[in-house]
Amino acid sequence: MTIFIGADHRGFDLKARIIVILKAQGHETIDVGTYEPEPACDYPKLSLEVARNVAQHKNSRGILVCMTGIGHSIAANKVPGAYAALCYNKEAAELSRQHNNANVLVLGSRFVGERQMIEIIKVWLLTDFEGGRHLRRVNQIKAIEKAYVKKAE
Repeated sequence: MTIFIGADHRGFDLKARIIVILKAQGHETIDVGTYEPEPACDYPKLSLEVARNVAQHKNSRGILVCMTGIGHSIAANKVPGAYAALCYNKEAAELSRQHNNANVLVLGSRFVGERQMIEIIKVWLLTDFEGGRHLRRVNQIKAIEKAYVKKAE
């Protein structure tokens, strides 16, 4: 699977370790930045890059890391076709896939340790969307998106 990954300066170190693990599992990883821990960077640019790529590349996923994950979640969810879920534990990660078909995982380095983060990513990548009643709800989300997002001309 192709995984687009980005982190701001507060997630930089964890991003590097996550990439090593993902590559060892056979995933193609595309690092969209930041490429150095200093100076501090603006996370919305990274959120946009990961979200846009995931929305454009079928069967890909994205991972974003920053201090809380909140800003990345807000920014990534502005991109049509990107469905970002901020997860602080394995159960949330599993449910974000099963019930919401999330294609971008957002992690907060202040609230999730490296070992827990690795477990969250593993569960998130291995969990499939259940469909059924959840498909109806995901389609309702897509309808909201379609109604409020203006097409680029």
